Amino acid sequence: MTPSLSRRGALQTAGATVLAAGLTHLTATTARADGTAVAPKLVTYPRPSAMPTNTSFKVRVRTAPDGEWQTLDIWRPQLGEINPTTGSSKIYSSSLAYFDFQGSVEVEVTYLKGGTTKVRVRPDSYGIKPEVGGDTLRFTLDRPRNIVVQINDDIFDVLHLFARAVEKKIPAQDDPNVLYYGPGVHTTADGYLKVPSGKTVYLDGGAVLKATVLFRGVEHAGLAGRGVLAGTVDGGVLIENARNISVGAVTVLNPNGYAVKMGEATGVTVKGLGSFSSKGWGDGIDVFSSSNVVIDGVFMRNSDDCIAIYTHRWEYYGDTSDITVRNSTLWADVAHPINVGTHGNTDNPEVLKNLTFKNLDICDHREPQMGYQGCIALNPGDSNLIRNVKVDNVRVEDFRWGQLIHMRVMYNTKYNTSVGRGIQNVYVKDLSYTGKPLATCLLLGYDAKHAIKDVTFENLVVNGTVIADSMKKPGWYLTTDIVPMHANEHVLNLKFLTTAEAAAAS
Repeated sequence: MTPSLSRRGALQTAGATVLAAGLTHLTATTARADGTAVAPKLVTYPRPSAMPTNTSFKVRVRTAPDGEWQTLDIWRPQLGEINPTTGSSKIYSSSLAYFDFQGSVEVEVTYLKGGTTKVRVRPDSYGIKPEVGGDTLRFTLDRPRNIVVQINDDIFDVLHLFARAVEKKIPAQDDPNVLYYGPGVHTTADGYLKVPSGKTVYLDGGAVLKATVLFRGVEHAGLAGRGVLAGTVDGGVLIENARNISVGAVTVLNPNGYAVKMGEATGVTVKGLGSFSSKGWGDGIDVFSSSNVVIDGVFMRNSDDCIAIYTHRWEYYGDTSDITVRNSTLWADVAHPINVGTHGNTDNPEVLKNLTFKNLDICDHREPQMGYQGCIALNPGDSNLIRNVKVDNVRVEDFRWGQLIHMRVMYNTKYNTSVGRGIQNVYVKDLSYTGKPLATCLLLGYDAKHAIKDVTFENLVVNGTVIADSMKKPGWYLTTDIVPMHANEHVLNLKFLTTAEAAAAS
């Protein structure tokens, strides 16, 4: 029997633990983990009337347990799906709402099309089990979350909900170091907003800027706020030959290009960004020949690679190093959630090194082309060498089409002018997959001189089974057969360990 929505009275005060069966994961804490009291607060933002909306959902929020309900405005991101027979793209309208809060917040979502039979709140790792009554569901959040509410297994007509922390510092509108954009729709004469050194662009949560934010040859500059970049001419944010640049929790809707592109940049932080795309080459965040980059707490749903890390392409030259992607959710409607190494410099070979991917949820991956598959893909071409890669605590949900992991030293003649030099020293810890049986993953060295060396999987879990060289299996089976995975003769020193075995070895 479906629990009644009136059961919210069971919510407790600060320090509340798990409730009864129908209310699993609902909390109403108003205290931090260290016991410090937090006053409940809720901040909502208007959608300018000129911006399109979607009519599949109604969303209300209130501070828990008994604040006043506020109805959120719904935005319309667009999403893409490729027909594998014709290559044509179908565009879907979806829904997005966002707000800021501190303390705890109760969320109520109503599916206005009706006929709700199944509800899923993703990522699954959050363990959010909403209370459902008819076409309305409720749940409580006690920390910032970027989530997707999915009804009846529809993956496009969904609600994307960004529940962010209240901003700690909002600049004054007349601050000389701030380019301030208030509620409404804004444009520039040439479609670009060029940001000088030492300046911060601030987009109010009700602001829409239809211009590419450009950081070129500058330092100590940034983009902040809760506003939206929409329909921009050259991607959402472009960072070139710049240093010490910060990009905050703005949302990029359907840009003509990547959400964020950086080349020959150093000291870049992208934190809390949300991104949606539906067009060709609609990548999320692309990094070229850059160093000391942190991508943290982003939500990327893209019609091409969500995160792509390369060396040379176009006018960008040099190694790429010390790149961290963490605490984020990736959903690739086309191509890879994570792709590394395709583009480089055959004439003056470069290196991609010290790459970390930590605490990630991968919700989907759909790519029919075998050469472009992999939720995590390490694919060096153009004489690139990939070295020192750490994957730690990545959870992959049932995806539509592709491979869990793909490592290939490649020579893709569509993009490359030479084969990659190799892949070295990759450590994959606590990678888990839950879903239908996997397609075979591929680990392919090119030849003896262009090999994959020293790859270790610690606690690789596929549908509840820990994959280890020591696991019980027929003596003539390879460990890779159990994944399933094919590693060719040019993959050297490949290991599968349990957590205990890894601890003992260290």
